[in-house]
Amino acid sequence: MTQELVDKIKNNQDYQELVSKRTSFSIKLSIAMLVVYFTFILTIAFNPSALGTPISADSVTTIGIPIGIIIIIFAFVLTGIYTKRANGEFDNLSNKIKQAIKED
Repeated sequence: MTQELVDKIKNNQDYQELVSKRTSFSIKLSIAMLVVYFTFILTIAFNPSALGTPISADSVTTIGIPIGIIIIIFAFVLTGIYTKRANGEFDNLSNKIKQAIKED
């Protein structure tokens, strides 16, 4: 790829919009995941009895197990949300950029 082509892409308004939206969205999703994960880890560190409470009186399974599973599911959901937006809005912007570069 030539420097001229790189400059043309970087100066494209759609490219700048794509980079801005994708970065902003991925940072928001990353922060959401980090908050959930570190809340879980910090609860284990500073209040282990909260997650060590059995689900019922005669159960050996603690409340921490389903919460941990929910956190894993949450990660998959965030991945799905990102993928849906990437396959829609982000791909459309990428295609617009490709078309604009081909036309020049």
